[in-house]
Amino acid sequence: MAGYGGATSAPTAPKPGSLESYKDWTIGCDNRNRCEAVALLPEGADWPDSPVSLGIARNAGPDAEAEMWIDHDERHGRAAISILIDGRKLAGATSDGATAELRGPQVAALAMAMARGGVMEVRAGKRVIGRPSLAGSAAALRYMDARQGRAGTTTALVAKGKLDPTAVRPAPVAPAIKRMLIPVGPAPAALWREELTAVGVQTGCADEMRDGPVPELYSLSRTQTLVVVSCGAGAYNVTSVPLIATGVPGRRIFRNAVFDFQPGWSEDSAKPMLVNARFAPEASRLESYAKGRGLGDCGGSEAYVWDGTRFRLVEARAMGECRGSWHWITTWSAQVVD
Repeated sequence: MAGYGGATSAPTAPKPGSLESYKDWTIGCDNRNRCEAVALLPEGADWPDSPVSLGIARNAGPDAEAEMWIDHDERHGRAAISILIDGRKLAGATSDGATAELRGPQVAALAMAMARGGVMEVRAGKRVIGRPSLAGSAAALRYMDARQGRAGTTTALVAKGKLDPTAVRPAPVAPAIKRMLIPVGPAPAALWREELTAVGVQTGCADEMRDGPVPELYSLSRTQTLVVVSCGAGAYNVTSVPLIATGVPGRRIFRNAVFDFQPGWSEDSAKPMLVNARFAPEASRLESYAKGRGLGDCGGSEAYVWDGTRFRLVEARAMGECRGSWHWITTWSAQVVD
């Protein structure tokens, strides 16, 4: 993948990219114009016993090559993976037991054949382990060519032309987010009863707090503490509200945490709502991961780093179609610097 050289601070609020669906394919691009196109199960199709997920990704810029990944059931183990279009083998790779990856000319040849072909087969050795649909693949790959400014050039996957690769637009510069290092020290003191009452009022989650887990506390600095307050749970999503606490135990003051891009389940801009939240102090990283259904083949996620005053978006992923793809498409990316 292309690096993040020359990155500068983001001048504006993050704007994650959107997803587009074409029949049995969906595609999205991030702020650096890296695009990912993913095959879906056909509408109404029976769920396969051993699903295969397949996609094509490409960074922006004239020198970037296309990549393909094939995720398969681990029961197939390490194997020689072959890809056939209309009965003709066009590419092969060795699986590590769950994933096979292809790059460069093989993927370019496959993309053109996929756009023109009717039936794709994925084989592990001699066994057919999947038949990803090609319906919509041509449109998705044309979208990729257009979005990256490749249409009409020799570097395009489908919309090929005679223009030199130098006509391709360079990749946009990545925003650089400076994180605040979290000091190592003793865990913050648990909330006192009066503080729990104040937190319930502040978040509006007093009822959910009674039967839910106690708030999680993490030191952000000598004077600031992240408080993750449980605010309800379903079968596969647990919601919470993040607060910032200041002051001494017993008399702490609480305010809503500030984000430069609201987590996906936030209905009120003044009250951010996290889903299946996870905080990694060593990376100053707060994550929210919301499943669209229990299978986890759709939903959205955001990851942030703490910069000393707010949480700033460094990665967003989404999958809008609940149709058998566990690969969520990256719609925003940034470089984290210390």
